[in-house]
Amino acid sequence: MHMSMKGIFLTGAPDPTAGASIDDENCWHLDEEQVKEQVKLFLSQGGYYGSGKQLNSMFAKVREMLRMRDSNGARMLTLITEQFMADPRLTLWRQQGTSMTDKCRQLWDELGALWVCIILNPHCKLEEKSCWLQQLQKWNDLDVCPLEDGNYGHELPNITNALPQNASHSSDSLSRPRRTVFTRAIEGRELHWQDSHLQRIISSDVYTAPACQRESERLLFNSQGQPLWLEHVPTACARVDALRSHGYPKEALRLTVAIINTLRLQQQRQLEIYKHQKKELLQRGTTTITNLEGWVGHPLDPIGCLFLTLTEACRLNDDGYLEVSDMNESRPPVYQHVPVAAGCPNSSESYLSLAMEVALMGMGQQRVMPEGLYAQDKVCRNEEQLLSRLQELQLDDELVQTLQKQCILLLEGGPFSGLGEVIHRESVPMHTFAKYLFSALLPHDPDLSYKLALRAMSRYPRWFTLGHLESQQCELASTMLTAAKATLFHEGLKLYSEYRISEDWLQKFQKHCSIKYLYNYDEKTFHEIDENYIDNLLWEALKKTLSLPLLLAPVGDTLRLRTILEAIQKHIHSSSLIFKLAQDAFKIATPTDSSTDGTLLNVALELGLQVMRMTLSTLNWRRREMVRWLVTCATEVGVRALVSILQSWYTLFTPTEATSIVAATAVSHTTILRLSLDYPQREELASCARTLALQCAMKDPQSCALSALTLCEKDHIAFEAAYQIAIDAAAGGMTHSQLFTIARYMELRGYPLRAFKLASLAMSHLNLAYNQDTHPAINDVLWACALSHSLGKNELAALIPLVVKSVHCATVLSDILRRCTVTAPGLAGIPGRRSSGKLMSTDKAPLRQLLDATINAYINTTHSRLTHISPRHYGEFIEFLSKARETFLLPQDGHLQFAQFIDNLKQIYKGKKKLMLLVRERFG
Repeated sequence: MHMSMKGIFLTGAPDPTAGASIDDENCWHLDEEQVKEQVKLFLSQGGYYGSGKQLNSMFAKVREMLRMRDSNGARMLTLITEQFMADPRLTLWRQQGTSMTDKCRQLWDELGALWVCIILNPHCKLEEKSCWLQQLQKWNDLDVCPLEDGNYGHELPNITNALPQNASHSSDSLSRPRRTVFTRAIEGRELHWQDSHLQRIISSDVYTAPACQRESERLLFNSQGQPLWLEHVPTACARVDALRSHGYPKEALRLTVAIINTLRLQQQRQLEIYKHQKKELLQRGTTTITNLEGWVGHPLDPIGCLFLTLTEACRLNDDGYLEVSDMNESRPPVYQHVPVAAGCPNSSESYLSLAMEVALMGMGQQRVMPEGLYAQDKVCRNEEQLLSRLQELQLDDELVQTLQKQCILLLEGGPFSGLGEVIHRESVPMHTFAKYLFSALLPHDPDLSYKLALRAMSRYPRWFTLGHLESQQCELASTMLTAAKATLFHEGLKLYSEYRISEDWLQKFQKHCSIKYLYNYDEKTFHEIDENYIDNLLWEALKKTLSLPLLLAPVGDTLRLRTILEAIQKHIHSSSLIFKLAQDAFKIATPTDSSTDGTLLNVALELGLQVMRMTLSTLNWRRREMVRWLVTCATEVGVRALVSILQSWYTLFTPTEATSIVAATAVSHTTILRLSLDYPQREELASCARTLALQCAMKDPQSCALSALTLCEKDHIAFEAAYQIAIDAAAGGMTHSQLFTIARYMELRGYPLRAFKLASLAMSHLNLAYNQDTHPAINDVLWACALSHSLGKNELAALIPLVVKSVHCATVLSDILRRCTVTAPGLAGIPGRRSSGKLMSTDKAPLRQLLDATINAYINTTHSRLTHISPRHYGEFIEFLSKARETFLLPQDGHLQFAQFIDNLKQIYKGKKKLMLLVRERFG
C-alpha cells in the first residue's frame, strides 16, 4: 500500500493542499455508532477485564489506517476522543482533586501522541488541519481535560520547553498556562514541512554539503558534510513519528539519521565545553542541570520513536515475530546490520548500531527528575521499555564497539551525562541503566564495566518519592558482587587448567590473595610474602610459566570487591536493602556444588555487621532474623569472626540478643562440630561467651541474668559472679516472675538453698489479691512453699510470713496449708539434714500464722462477695463457704468459730432472704 511521494512532495516536500483522494477508494467503511459504543463500554469497565488492551488495539487500528493513508483514521480518533472526554470519572476526579489510575493515564498519553501525529501529517489539507485544531482547542478548554503531568491536585508550572519554533519561547516557559494532553498537538499548528533543508533531508540518501558553502549553510552540516536537523529534539522526533505513522518509512529513516548526527555533534561540543570547565566544576562539586526536559519519559517518547524507526529497518522474519512458539510465547525479533544509506562514503555504520547509540544517549542524558509520582513512574517505565528492547539485540563486535564508545563518552561527559563526574542532586538516577551497561560490557571490557557501575552508585538524590530508587541501587550492587565472584573463580580455573597447577596450591593461592590483598598490592610485596608462604621451587617454576598480570588477576577482582563494598557502605542507606545484599553475597560465596569463596564471604559478613550497627537503636521487625543470619555468616567465616563479634557485642547487639542468640549459638554443639574446633579453640570461644554474658547481665539483669547463669555454669568463678549479679538486681527492677524463673533454674542445677533465697526475694515482690484465684504466679508460690517445706522447718518458718504478707487469696492459702500438713518437712536430701518425720500441727508456729491468715482471707472474701452478689451466683457462694468450713475446722475450737461466723452472716445479710435460707439449709 506504500504510495509514491509524487504529487504529495513537490521538489521533495509534502504538499499540504494535496489530499488523500488517491487513496479514498481504499477507505474502510467506518461504523461510527459501533466505535462510540465500544469505547464507551471499555471506559465504563474502568481498565478491568482487558478493556485497556481493547482500547490500545483501537489506537493501533488508528495507526494502521494512518499508515494506509485512510482518511477515516483521524475521524476514528475524533470519535474515540469524544467518548474519552465524556467519561463521567473526569468530573469526579476533578472535583475530588484525585489523580486518575495509571492505566487510564497511559491511554490518555497515547491519545495525545496520536493527535500530534495527525496534526503533523505531511499530506493533510490546510482546512482539515484547521478543523482538527479547532476541535482540539475546544477539548483543551474544558475544565475536565486531563493535564499533561497527570495531576489534578496541584497544577505545576510548565518547565518542559515543548515544541518551540524559536529560542524566545523558553524565556517565558515558567509563566505559561496549564498544559493538557492536547497542548503538544495544538503547539504543532506552527509546524510545517516547507523548509527546503528539511525537504532535501527526507527526499534523498545522497544529500550532502555543497562544495562551496554559504555562511548560513555552515550550521546545517557536520564536518563530514552530512546534513543536520537542529530542531528541538522531541519536536524533530515527533516529525519522524508522523512520517513513520503516515507510511513514509524511508523518509523517517533519513530524518532519524540527521537527528542522530546532530545529537553526536552536540555530545562532542558538550564534552569540549566540560573539558574547559572541568577543574572549576570538580572543585565546586555542584552543577546546574541543562536538560529540564528529559527525552526518556517524555510525552512524545522521542528516543523510543528513533529506536523503533531504526530497528524496523533491520528486522529479519518480520512475519515470524508474530508467530507463537510451542511455549505460547511470541519470539523475540531477529535483527541484521543494514548499512546506513545516507552515511559517509567510508562509513561502516548500520541502522542497528545507530539504534543502540541513540538509546544509550537518551538514557545517559543527565536531566531533572520531573515532579509528581506519575511523571516519575513514567520515566522508570520508559527506561525499562528501552532496556528490554536493547536486551533483544545480539551483541556482536560492531555493537560492542558502539557500546564501549558511548560508555566512555558518558563517563567523560561532565554535567551533560547522568554518569559524569558531577551529578546534580535532582537528576534522574542511573542505577537501572548502569546495571544493563555493566552486564552487557562485562564479558568484553570488565574495567570499563566496573568503572561505570561504581560511578552510578556514588550519589544519593534529595528526593525520596521513588520507592524503587534504592532497590535499583541494590540490584546494581548485587549484580557487581555476583560478577566479581565469577571473575575470581574463572581466573583461578584458568590458572589451574592452562598451567596444570596443583589444586592444593591453587586453593592456597586464592586463600592467600583474599587475605593479603584485600586492600592493596604491588609486584614487590607480592613476591616477598609469597616466597615465605609457598614452596620456593613451585614459586620459581610458576614465575617462569606465568606472566605476573595473570597471576594477579584474582587479586584485581578482590580489589574490585573491596571497592564495591565501600560503594555499598557509603551510598546505600536502607538497612533492609544492605541486608538483602549481604544475603546475596553469602549465597554467591557459599555455593552447594563448589568450595566457599572466602573473599566474598568476608564482604557478606562486613555488610551484615553494618546492618547490625544501623538497626541496633531503631525498631526493626526483621531484627531477630538479621541477628541469627549474622551468627550463621560469622560461623561460616570461621572461629576468628565468632570471637570478634563476641568481643565487640555492644556495638552490634542488645544484651538480650547477645546472650540468648549470639553467645548461645557460638558455644553450641552444632557450631563446635561445624567448625571442627580443637580444645583450645573451644575454650577461647567459651571464655569470650562468659565474659559477654557477665557484661550483659550487669547491663540488663532483668533480661540476661538467667542466660548468663546458663552460659557460665561450667566455670565456677563466672557462675558465682552471675549469681551475685542476679541477687543484687533482685532488690531493684526484677519482677517476681523473672526471679522465680531463676530460682527454679537454681533448684534444677542442684542449688536448693540458693533457689530458696531467690524464691523468698520473689515472694516479697508479689501481691495476690483476694479475687485473683487464677493468677499465673500461683504455681510459683506453690512451688516456693514446697521447696521451703522440703528444706526443713526453719526455711518454712522463714517463708510463711512472706506468704501471709503477699498472698490474700483464701483458696491459694488453704491449698498451701493443706500441702504443708500432709507430709513432714525436710525431705530435700541436703547433706547434714534429717527429716524429723513428724507432721506439723496447725495450732503451733509456723503454721498457726498461716491458718489465721487463711481464715481471715475467707472472712474478708465472703464479705466482699456478698456486697455485690446476684442470685445466679448463690450456688457458687454456698460451695465457697463449704471450702471455708474445711479450713475453719482445722484447729481444736474450729467448729465454734465457724458457727459464730455463720451467725454473723445471717445477722448482717438478713435482707438477702433467699440466700440466707440456702445458708441455713447447708450449715444449720
